[in-house]
Amino acid sequence: MISSILLAAGQSKRMNGENKLTKKIKGLPLINHSIKNILNSSIDEIIIVLGHEKEIIEKFIDKDKKIKLVFNKNFDNGMASSIKVGLDRLSKNTEVFFICLGDMPEVKPNIYNKLVENKNNNKIVVPIYNNMQGNPVLFPMSMKKEIMQLDGDVGAKEVLSKNQDKILNLKINDEGIIKNYNTLDSFNI
Repeated sequence: MISSILLAAGQSKRMNGENKLTKKIKGLPLINHSIKNILNSSIDEIIIVLGHEKEIIEKFIDKDKKIKLVFNKNFDNGMASSIKVGLDRLSKNTEVFFICLGDMPEVKPNIYNKLVENKNNNKIVVPIYNNMQGNPVLFPMSMKKEIMQLDGDVGAKEVLSKNQDKILNLKINDEGIIKNYNTLDSFNI
């Protein structure tokens, strides 16, 4: 089984009081683009980790048998706490899992599929665009324990830097893997 953890618990601190996940792009809230792209890929389950403004974001998420909504009551402790909540809810049949960012709506289904096609149960598959590391990263289950050790407002970059020998860098010719929507300026395109 291929799982994804979609991080949607953050406080949008660089958005001048707006929640970036509810801000519309092409008529749809940002979070819906991210979910739709995952649903249209070969991923079997999406664990959406909610936190800040949970009730508001939850209203935008359509029900789907692939989606599990979970709440990180410690979302203000940072990204690592949300990753751990997601990891705790992975299906027992999960072989590999993505850590996906809710503010990256331009990661298209074909990108997920290409990463999945290159999965290796011993390797971390990292998308690369113009020599820059992107998202989402595909992890084998063997990395779960190490990722559970993360703390604070950090993603899994620390795990990647400690495990260079386990990384498969995969060139992706799409800047969507490095483009996030963190500030009001990023929505003005």
